Amino acid sequence: MLSLSPPRLVTFLLSIVLIGLAVASFYLKIPTIGATVMKYRTWFFIGAYAVLALGVVSRSL
Repeated sequence: MLSLSPPRLVTFLLSIVLIGLAVASFYLKIPTIGATVMKYRTWFFIGAYAVLALGVVSRSL
C-alpha cells in the first residue's frame, strides 16, 4: 500500500498558483504570461493536479 502524507506548504501553494493561473485565464487577461497560460491551460490543470498528487505520495515534496 502507498503511504500517504499531507503535502508540504510549498507544494500545496505551487499547486494553488497553477490552478489559479488556469482559472484566471478564463476570466482575465494576464499581462506577461497570459498567452502561454491560455494556450496550455489544460496542461496547467494537469500539472497542478500532478504536483499535488506527488506531494501526497512523496514525503519529501
